[in-house]
Formats: sequence, structure tokens, C-alpha cells
Amino acid sequence: MVRDYEEALDYFIGKLDFTLVEDTPAPDQHKRWVVITPLPASGCHLLLARASTPEQHAAIGQQTGGRVFLFLHTDDFWRDYRRYRSRDVEFVREPREESYGTVAVFRDLYGNLWDLLQPVRHRGDDGGTP
Repeated sequence: MVRDYEEALDYFIGKLDFTLVEDTPAPDQHKRWVVITPLPASGCHLLLARASTPEQHAAIGQQTGGRVFLFLHTDDFWRDYRRYRSRDVEFVREPREESYGTVAVFRDLYGNLWDLLQPVRHRGDDGGTP
């Protein structure tokens, strides 16, 4: 859920390097079908839905009650962490090593929490996701 399509696209594409997959107007609904992806080959897509009711506006940034909402996997944690910091992405938990990988939590422009995560690679792991 987003307040405005353009501000959301500026953030996700400009700061996080996501790619625009689709931006199709739906004029009869006063909406657009806006789909982005962190990595085109991944098959993962996010729909940016503009809030249109007071209830939806109230839910922006609160869709998970303050818990981490999404996991953004990376193959080079420190590269992406430094790049995001240089672009003023707000990290609310500093990097740490966990048994499952290197992780830090950031807040997007709407307040949703994300894990930036480089999972531990196990021997024989090709890096693909199930």
C-alpha cells in the first residue's frame, strides 16, 4: 500500500534499484497497475497499490503491525548495505551475523520494515531459491 505511485517508484527504483515491470493505467478505477521487482530473473514481484480509502491510508506502513514485512536477499550484503546507506535508506537495526546469514533491518519510505539479508551459502548451494 502506497500514498502515491511516483514517490513509491522514486524510492524503490531510485534508492533500492528495483526494476519497473509494469505500469498500466486503469482510468475507470482511477488507479494504475504498478509492478516492480528487486531482480527480474527472480520471479518475485511487488504490486504498488495506491491507497484510496481512509482505512487503506491508515494501513500504509502498518500492514504487519510493526514487524519485519519483507526479506530482500542479496549476494553481496556489504555492497548493498553501503549503497543504501549512501542513498539515505534508514536502517533501524545495524548489521549482524546470524546463523542464517548477514542481516540488517531497514525502514522503507512508508515505515514498513525489511530485512536486507545475505543468506549463508552451504556447500553445494547454487544460490537459487526454492
